[in-house]
Amino acid sequence: MFAVARYEWSGGENFPKSGGFIAAANHATEIDALTFAHYLFDHGHEPRILAKRGLFTTPVIGSILRATRMIPVDRGTADAGRSLEAARVELAGGACVAIFPEGTITRDPDLWPMEGKTGLARLALATRVPVIPVAQWGAGSILPRYGRVLRPFPRKRVQIRTGPAVDLADLYDRPHDSATLREATTRVLDAITAELETLRGEQAPAARFDLRKHPEYRTKQTVYPPVERP
Repeated sequence: MFAVARYEWSGGENFPKSGGFIAAANHATEIDALTFAHYLFDHGHEPRILAKRGLFTTPVIGSILRATRMIPVDRGTADAGRSLEAARVELAGGACVAIFPEGTITRDPDLWPMEGKTGLARLALATRVPVIPVAQWGAGSILPRYGRVLRPFPRKRVQIRTGPAVDLADLYDRPHDSATLREATTRVLDAITAELETLRGEQAPAARFDLRKHPEYRTKQTVYPPVERP
């Protein structure tokens, strides 16, 4: 990764000194899973990343994921809860569990974080471990969203920035219903977006892109049309 990325890292002091925690990052291209993992590892945290189960059965990548004890996720099935239970075990053992709260690569036309899934919120509220927001920008210049051709050379500028832990304490003792889970998810995504705004030097749209309202964006496209935001 050092051969293809010219990293600019900041905010590492926000990682906990001990104990398990959740690292939550934005997801704009397939390769940012590697830049995310590299960042965590070089800050002394061997990550357990939640990744879709299909990746675990692919040649080479699957063997790497299994060897590094990543956590498979069965998306949209009754077995999806198993991944959260596996993550709980890792957190109880003091591990760093890394999650993309959006659940998949963002479909936002401008690559801002979109509305997320509630799996991270369920895990965070059940375990009460710190949730650390991580923003990254620039990995798309190595491999664009849903791109098929790597652009490894010359080395690309990749910025990664960590913010302070997201405050969820007031939600711990509430019923973990959909409203509470959505509030926790929103706080995490807001924290990631704030750090990403600093990296990009831009302000994110006031309304976060919601894939549920734009089913035409579900297909994998390399170019996304503009979208009207409320």
